[in-house]
Formats: sequence, structure tokens, C-alpha cells
Amino acid sequence: MTPRPLLFALCLALAPFPGLAETPAPQTEAQVLVQAETGDAAVIALSETMRIGEIIDIMREEGLAYGQTLEAEMFPGGGGPRWQGIVGMIYDGEKMRARFDAAFARELANAPEDVGQIAAFFAAEPGARFLTLELEARRALLDESVEDAAKLAWEDMVAAGDPRVDLLRRFAETNDLIESNVMGALNANLAFYRGMAEAGAFGDDMTEDQMLADVWGQEADVRAETEDWLFPFLALAYQPLTDEELDTYIVFSETPAGQRMNAALFAAFDEVFTAISQDLGRAVAIQLQGQDI
Repeated sequence: MTPRPLLFALCLALAPFPGLAETPAPQTEAQVLVQAETGDAAVIALSETMRIGEIIDIMREEGLAYGQTLEAEMFPGGGGPRWQGIVGMIYDGEKMRARFDAAFARELANAPEDVGQIAAFFAAEPGARFLTLELEARRALLDESVEDAAKLAWEDMVAAGDPRVDLLRRFAETNDLIESNVMGALNANLAFYRGMAEAGAFGDDMTEDQMLADVWGQEADVRAETEDWLFPFLALAYQPLTDEELDTYIVFSETPAGQRMNAALFAAFDEVFTAISQDLGRAVAIQLQGQDI
């Protein structure tokens, strides 16, 4: 059995860039270490500006809930507080942030002009609103009833031929949200298999080629689930925006700086969740075998 596909970060915008008069937030020990390793203080500051810590906090909540889903599907009632503690250690917020920042810095290395253009765009309205709206929508969708309502609202928009539908689809295409999320989820699922294999869950019964084939066999389902979550999320998040504001976001996303930022975000989150999925696969395999983790 494979885990529910992991949906990656869809919050692509930045918060307002800190002004000279503002006091920067204190860095965590992990961020200091990342900055020392990469030497790129500007990118680490950009990560703060983007409120990556808040995004990761939400993803950690999603991950803890996902751990309960794994328990229910793979060893019902067999995990309890011990399993919840293991999942909590795997979804360690500080480690997630450190891994993200290191990957993000690598992806944006030697691109000061792009970083500057991104910061300048999101320093002013409407750019400053985008991330707040995305974060609020992501938090709201932690509630299943809100998620259900968002899906129904999106279906109604499609059925009514709402012009916003085409605009949101253009936004998703410009930022490669479907393909990037599908590939990220497939990578995560393959990592989950590898973690299970490392812990001896399959014995000699599943080769790497078989794992790859099985994961690719999930592509259609992963794509459908991604679209089923993505468009209600976008519709909910950007509902307060005018079409002109949303079009401004799309136009920026089409620029080289916007494209590079988008690619860097997905690459960094891919690294975070591939590692998490492999750890989860190993933990599930050991739990199923009754071993100590």
C-alpha cells in the first residue's frame, strides 16, 4: 500500500521585503548553520521574507494528520502515542526549515538580480497580499469541512463558466503547479518505497525497477488528486483579489525571475519531502515488523 500523495508547497508569493527601519526576526540555530554553510545571507533573509517558517508549520500539521492516516490504513490501532511521537520527530519543523533553506540557497546561488527583482515586486501591493491569502487558505483547508466546501465552490464556478476559472488555470500553467506537484508527489512516493525496502519490508520481492514501475502506475491518480486539491485552494486563496491583481501576479510569474523563484521553491520543498517520505517508509516498515525504531 502506498501513502496518500504528498502535495507540495503552493504558496509562491513573498511577503513584503523588510525595510531598513524594521528589526529582523532572530535566526534559529539551524538558519545560522545554513547561512554559514552557504554564505548566502540574502537568500536566507528572503526565506524569512517569504514566511517559509509559517508554511512549514502548516505542512507539519498536515504531516501529523497524515501520520494518523498511515496508521489507520497500514496498522489500525497499532501505533498509538509511540507512533505519533515518531511521526512528530520525522516532521521536525527546525530540520525541515534547515533542509529547505540549504536547498533554496543552492537553487538561487549567484542570482542576486533575480532575488532583488522578486523582493521588489512583493514589497508593494498587491504582492504583499498574496502570501497572506495563500497562508490563510492553507490553514483553512486543514479543516475537512472547509476543504469540502471549497471543492463544491470550485465545481460551481466551473459549471457556471465563471471567467475566474480560466484565469486560475492560466496561473497554474504559468507556475507549472500541476506538473511540479505531480512529480514531487511521485518522488515522495518512490522515497517512501525505498524507505520501506531499506527496513526490509519487501525482502527480495521488490526491485528498484519494480518500485519505479509501481510509482509511475500511480501517476494518473496522483494527477487527479493534485488537481482536486489545487484548484479549490487557488479559488479560495485568491477570491478576494481582483482579476487585475491576479493578472499582475501571473505576469510577474512569467518573468525569468518569477520562473526561477518558482523552480527554486519546488526544488527545495522536493528535497524536504523526499527525505521525510523515506523516513516515513522506514518507520512504517519497522512498525509493521514489530521492531524498535
